[in-house]
Amino acid sequence: MERVYLLEDNTYLRKDGDNLVLTRGREKLEEIPLQNLKHLVLAGYTSLSGAVLNTLINRRVETVLLDSRFQFRARLHLDEHKHVQRRVAQYLKLSDPAFAAETAKQIVRSKLKNQARLLQLRGRQNTDETLLSLAAAVRTIGSSLKNFNSLEMLRGAEGHGGKLYFQGFGRMIRHPEFHFKERNRRPPLDPVNALLSFCYTLLTNEVLTAIKTAGLDPYLGSLHEPAYGRPSLACDLVEEWRTFLGDRLILGLINRGTIQPADFVYRSVTNTDFVDEEDLKQKRPVEMKPRTRKAFLQAYEEWMQRTVTDPVDNDQTSQRRLILRQVHRFRKHLLGESDAYEPFPWSGLR
Repeated sequence: MERVYLLEDNTYLRKDGDNLVLTRGREKLEEIPLQNLKHLVLAGYTSLSGAVLNTLINRRVETVLLDSRFQFRARLHLDEHKHVQRRVAQYLKLSDPAFAAETAKQIVRSKLKNQARLLQLRGRQNTDETLLSLAAAVRTIGSSLKNFNSLEMLRGAEGHGGKLYFQGFGRMIRHPEFHFKERNRRPPLDPVNALLSFCYTLLTNEVLTAIKTAGLDPYLGSLHEPAYGRPSLACDLVEEWRTFLGDRLILGLINRGTIQPADFVYRSVTNTDFVDEEDLKQKRPVEMKPRTRKAFLQAYEEWMQRTVTDPVDNDQTSQRRLILRQVHRFRKHLLGESDAYEPFPWSGLR
């Protein structure tokens, strides 16, 4: 398999012949063949043997480390992409306020358009006038962006549109036992928010990997301000995928009954600050059970490998490959090979 997710806490990863072996104490939890392994995600606290680290480097396995809240911590840094001129172009272009604002405008417009499209689709399917009204309101905000010339105004419009979108998100959930009132995070307070946060983290890492493949710097973007440790460009370019890839997947899993409320652990928590891993375990208001995480990741992988038509090149490719193609199109924009960056055009109400 090309992609492996190891989500067990307090584990040890060692090499055994042509395999990686995950253990906790003397218990063997999982065995991963090294053949064809290209991407490894480790969540929580997993110790690596020197042999494993050396193998991952030599085989150039993209290795991502997430914390126990499944937020990005670090990645195994191999060598920088050799195309220095690409990063130079990125620094110069995104340091230009006018260029950065116009790029951010395209990103926000696409995000709002996708949100409005999903609200409209589900409003029509369910004959829900509230969803249709919210779709019109979000679309109106997107249409008003032509009058916005500053990043502050664009961020405000994005925030307002997102608030309206998530007002309708709960109405798109058809499972009677799942409830959604508002978007919350760090930490998520209910199962739906836990699913959203987890899926958004996975998508951001997909984009981050594509950015590195394209030879760009993931830490300098336009819509998201530079901040220590935050991959701002990845946060920018994931926006066009949240609704199309993330929200549609989660709504499908919930509405089809693939995931149930009983698949989560619930805790009554008033203080979510923590001092160590064990303390954090007791302070998560809600989290997926281990088997639920595995089932979700399997569904996610199947979803990302799903074949679709690229509306730009008009050929068949995987949804994961679409992300890489879009990042390469963004790179062309930075290099002046295209007049403007066009985020993924989700065509049709499907």
